[in-house]
Amino acid sequence: MTDVLRLAEWAHPVTPVRREVLTATPEVDEGRPPVLFVPGFGHGAWAYAEHWLEHAASRGFPSYAMSMRGHGASEGGPLAVPSGAAGPSGATVPGGSKGASGAAKKGAPVSAVAKKAGLRAYAHDVVQVAASLPRRTVLIGHGAGALVVSHALARYPARAAVLVAPVLGGVGAALRNPGLVLPALFGGGLRLPAGQLFSRELPAATAKAYARRMGRASTRAQWQLLRGRTPAKPVGDPPVLVVGSPDDRIVSPAALKDAARAYGGAPLLFPGMGHDMMLDARWREPIDAILDWLEKSH
Repeated sequence: MTDVLRLAEWAHPVTPVRREVLTATPEVDEGRPPVLFVPGFGHGAWAYAEHWLEHAASRGFPSYAMSMRGHGASEGGPLAVPSGAAGPSGATVPGGSKGASGAAKKGAPVSAVAKKAGLRAYAHDVVQVAASLPRRTVLIGHGAGALVVSHALARYPARAAVLVAPVLGGVGAALRNPGLVLPALFGGGLRLPAGQLFSRELPAATAKAYARRMGRASTRAQWQLLRGRTPAKPVGDPPVLVVGSPDDRIVSPAALKDAARAYGGAPLLFPGMGHDMMLDARWREPIDAILDWLEKSH
């Protein structure tokens, strides 16, 4: 059974928020499905705006990158600005403001809505953005954003989905990085150093600059991630591709295989890359492979 119709959720709807959505469209519309990039915990739409967003558009795919509530320039995020105010250029935040892909800085205080957000609210954000796009969308989620996409697939009939370096929850995530993850269980931020996110091929200064831009997810979402609730079956049985690296310091090779097996396939691996594949030195390789797969599948 899918999660499309759940009476308890209808009785207690998710609180609406302003969401940041970055857009890059091809010069000629070839009728290809839109691609919606969903970042992981602590990341915002900016993480895709560095490379993947424009690159996907250059390959003919209308491309969008969003920030979940409490992230990026979405409501409660570190780059958020009050509704109706003008922020740095680059991103559209439905509900009133222009967002940013620039350096992180303090914006509006974290709202109560963002502080209380869980996986259900994050999945709601993804579904709402996907449903607003002109055609059935391909969902691409990274890290814990892949878990959010997995839950969104039970509510939205995606054209396809790609789970990049998926952190699908459970105690395995804590056991692989106990010193970094366990403090998050007691209200601390789930923050990972640059050495955990990137390969040594990425210049150290660049890696540290990216790491400084990271925010954090809500404590509730962090708890739910480690509890590891299995997502419901996707609506419409879309094809799902799992992409990762055997050298990822956050997601083990076994976890990649398990994630792919759950969707009836095998993972597409890129040795030598770090967890944040969209920002790493060899960022072009995985996105080209993903787009090649989409071209063959659709």
